Amino acid sequence: MIKNAPFRFSDFESIEITYGYPQEMLNSYNSKTQDYQYVTSDDKVVKEKLKLRDDDLLYLHRKAQTLGFFNVDDDMTTVNADLDPNRQIPRYILKYTYKDKSKQVTFDADYPGVVKMKEATKTTIDEVLRIIAEAKAR
Repeated sequence: MIKNAPFRFSDFESIEITYGYPQEMLNSYNSKTQDYQYVTSDDKVVKEKLKLRDDDLLYLHRKAQTLGFFNVDDDMTTVNADLDPNRQIPRYILKYTYKDKSKQVTFDADYPGVVKMKEATKTTIDEVLRIIAEAKAR
């Protein structure tokens, strides 16, 4: 059944994540190019190369499948009419790319939607960020 799943690891190409506040999304990682950019606590932008192991990528692929990430809505952002212009709520854009298709989700941390979909997305994002942090610590 897994071999016939719509998103197969054998077709996997990359994971990309961009995050920050909607006005300035300065943190990003792309597993294909290995480009990693982040903002330090003293507001300096650091750019470096960071390679994830194949095991890391396989883990993230399986985690996304298990959590149901491929079934969530693509746009999980808060409606602009409801926003306070001074709010500082993190936004995440996570994209899994495969040979013939991809899944990209834009997610606001305060998204008020369906709890199950929200949890699947948030947990997938947390796992991607955790694996990136572990790779950086190596």
